Amino acid sequence: MAAVSHPVFARIYERLSVAMDRAGTAAFRRDLAAGLTGRVIEVGAGNGRMFAHYPPTVTEVVAVEPERRLRAAAVRAAAAAPVPVTVVDGLAEALPAGEGEFDAAVVALVLCTVPDQAAALAEIHRVLRPGGQLRFFEHVAAEEPGRLRRVQRLSDATFWPKLFAGCHTGRDTTAAIRTAGFAIGELRRFRFPASSSSPSSPCVLGRATPVEQRLH
Repeated sequence: MAAVSHPVFARIYERLSVAMDRAGTAAFRRDLAAGLTGRVIEVGAGNGRMFAHYPPTVTEVVAVEPERRLRAAAVRAAAAAPVPVTVVDGLAEALPAGEGEFDAAVVALVLCTVPDQAAALAEIHRVLRPGGQLRFFEHVAAEEPGRLRRVQRLSDATFWPKLFAGCHTGRDTTAAIRTAGFAIGELRRFRFPASSSSPSSPCVLGRATPVEQRLH
């Protein structure tokens, strides 16, 4: 059992995620899931906002969520999903899955929050089959040095992780994905909301594939 509990954040996120989807993240989630096939592991499923977007070519989703309240919400969302979804307890750094078990892995606004990003990506690499795919939608460090990147560093060093259950706005997630043994084939950078200067506004959406077998 992961035994992760952030009850205040979970209550806020359940409402916030709905508002964010209405404001535009639902479209990003659709893009993230488009064309997926076979067995998918979703890491950090939250309250299950991705579930509605999986295409019928997906045969099963194993949705890993460590936070108790969000996991319960994901179980409820799974009942209405268009594809079979099994919600399980577990940590990104120790996925409850075998080596090479999945055709794809999905992370949506997760790699900013995991305590050990490198370990989480190594685990995703481990559970993907050769030729499998990592789909990611994350907020990341501002691309250019300047005021926003400074604000991200200050926010991450002070109040932001405390307010948002460990979230860090300034991680160079695309570099971490490459370091973990993935080749990024598609990458889109954007701000969400488009006119925002919030520390969490710089985002990436992309696809990557494993390019080497990692030592375990």
